[in-house]
Amino acid sequence: MTRYVLGCDIGGTFTDIVLRGNGGVRTLKVSSTPDDYSRAILTALTEIREVFGVDPRDIEAVVHATTVATNTILEHKGAKTALVTTEGFRDVLEMRRLRIPVMYDLQYDKPPPLVPRRLRFELNERLGARGEVKTAMDEQQARDIAKRLLDEGVESVAVCLLHSYVNAAHEQRTGEILREVLGGKTYIGLSSDILPEIREYERTSTAVVNAYIGPIVKHYVSASSSQLKAAGVDGPLHIMQSNGGTMSATAAAEKPAFLVESGPAAGVIACARIARSAGLGNVISFDMGGTTAKAAMIENGEPARTTEYEVGAGINVSSKLVKGGGYAIKLPFIDVSEIGAGGGSIVSIDAAKSIKVGPRSAGAVPGPACYGLGGTEPTFTDAAVVLGYVNPKYLVGGKVRIDAQLSWDAVQRKVAAPLGLSLLEAAYGVYQIAVATMTRAVKAVSTYRGRDPRDFGLVAFGGNGLVVAVAIARELRMRRVLIPPVPGVFSAAGLLFSNVEHTQQRSILRRTTELGAHDVSQAFEKLEAQVREEMRKEGVADTRVSVKRLADLRYAGQAFELSVPVADTIDIATMEAAFHAEHTRTYGHSSDHDPVDLINIRVVASAAPQGTEGLMEGLRGAAAQPGKKTSRSAYFGASWGSLDTPVIARADLAAGRMQGPLIVEEVDATCVIPPGCSAELDGHGNILIDAGEE
Repeated sequence: MTRYVLGCDIGGTFTDIVLRGNGGVRTLKVSSTPDDYSRAILTALTEIREVFGVDPRDIEAVVHATTVATNTILEHKGAKTALVTTEGFRDVLEMRRLRIPVMYDLQYDKPPPLVPRRLRFELNERLGARGEVKTAMDEQQARDIAKRLLDEGVESVAVCLLHSYVNAAHEQRTGEILREVLGGKTYIGLSSDILPEIREYERTSTAVVNAYIGPIVKHYVSASSSQLKAAGVDGPLHIMQSNGGTMSATAAAEKPAFLVESGPAAGVIACARIARSAGLGNVISFDMGGTTAKAAMIENGEPARTTEYEVGAGINVSSKLVKGGGYAIKLPFIDVSEIGAGGGSIVSIDAAKSIKVGPRSAGAVPGPACYGLGGTEPTFTDAAVVLGYVNPKYLVGGKVRIDAQLSWDAVQRKVAAPLGLSLLEAAYGVYQIAVATMTRAVKAVSTYRGRDPRDFGLVAFGGNGLVVAVAIARELRMRRVLIPPVPGVFSAAGLLFSNVEHTQQRSILRRTTELGAHDVSQAFEKLEAQVREEMRKEGVADTRVSVKRLADLRYAGQAFELSVPVADTIDIATMEAAFHAEHTRTYGHSSDHDPVDLINIRVVASAAPQGTEGLMEGLRGAAAQPGKKTSRSAYFGASWGSLDTPVIARADLAAGRMQGPLIVEEVDATCVIPPGCSAELDGHGNILIDAGEE
């Protein structure tokens, strides 16, 4: 009996499916179901049975990326959450870091705390910076707080006490009392379990985010598991984490904050794999779907990672230069920049008569005007239809019917007429604004990190990423663009490449000159034992587990640290040298004379998925679909005007390099190759585009 593994990436507009098994790869794209995102998985299982003849009972595992955690925060639809903290620290969430994302903006309003002040409670207890008890914990007060929380009907509680990263005893006892009084239905999250590291605001914010989304994620994971079993899928459900690894559904329900950037991470993992196979070590991934656009940097074949992230701002970033726009989460993340600009992004005109694209999205329902589902506001997709870039009759191989007249009417009524422009000028203006907005996302992971984007290739995927990829590359003077096979469902393919992964960390807070190699080694070994035990709970044999050690260091007096790899045999001088080198690469300078502090250590355990042999070839085979050569008029700006543009299939590029303008139309995505560019197919089935110069 053939066994299959299913990768499922649920986005705001479409749910992408990649099914591996029986020596090949099959792909599907179905509409997402915003009222209950898990229903889209059941729709996909029905199609898998009907279209491919695969019985869901033959699916041995499901790997899933979800936006439920992110959307819960963005839409402020989380659980009714309370915070228990040390006396005097009730307002940490309000004070934050006294940073704003835009200087001199007198209209700036910081995001409201996820826990209102009346649900933030102070506990009389105090630990010193070394974990010593300054004030014993008042257990009766903790019980009184628990009773008040019971009366308030809270659904979730975050506990974050001062210096619990050194000594968790007070937090653990508080958690025991809360569970005793509140019962098992209330979600209880301890900061010492989620983030045992320094920095009171970041630790409090992370614990609160974790608690805020905890009940929602737990319910979602439970419902998804039950629905899969009801459909006949008995295999385990694994969820993609923000760091690019996967964890079991059970572990995900216990640590929901680790899922905040679940969806974007999968695409970056797939991008890193495809870049390595194509011999491209340094690339920037660009993923544009129906709701958002995401970018990430990949150096030497490895995605850039971070432990500093903010979600809920206009652009989700980890940049130390842009703070205060969202909710801080200090956990391992693939360093993804995400911005609210996608195919469904709604186009509007502001009071200054400027075009705005996003962040509001038409989503799957009603969707762009051209879907004919009741949407009347123009979107990026409608502009692309007007310009001739997107098939004017259908998308997704005919599953989504398009009424081009509705796009023309919406763009004319809401953009062209108010601005006194022709229809094509208005649509191209929308396109240019969208490109400029998404270029910010690419800059956030390159220029803002001290990297020159001209030294990187651009790997574009997602249902809409291929429409704007070359335009973005030209804005940043990047010459090479790579389009992988099955680009519209490429993130779902990344799920099948992803390792099972668990992370543990702790704070050290010592000057390196005061450290002994033996003490640091013992601290690493303790963390390693913890992550290996977590991997055993996942059912992963010790022989399959690889362990990576990392250290966060900074110069004395600095506010931020940099993460560097650490060898199994601890050598303090080698660790310092790695930090100096990373500081030079990131900031352009370093100092061998200034003292260095070791702030945190981290251990990452991972295990590669089994049975991925031939997956790359399978993706290439899934993309090798013949097409019928046609042409249509496409508009490329005032300098080129409207041109009769060949519309071809990916396979047509196998005959040799072709000059633009071209439109490569596939079942799951459309690639626009403007005039002045050329494209060919490489040996791995990727489209390689020379962006030339505009």
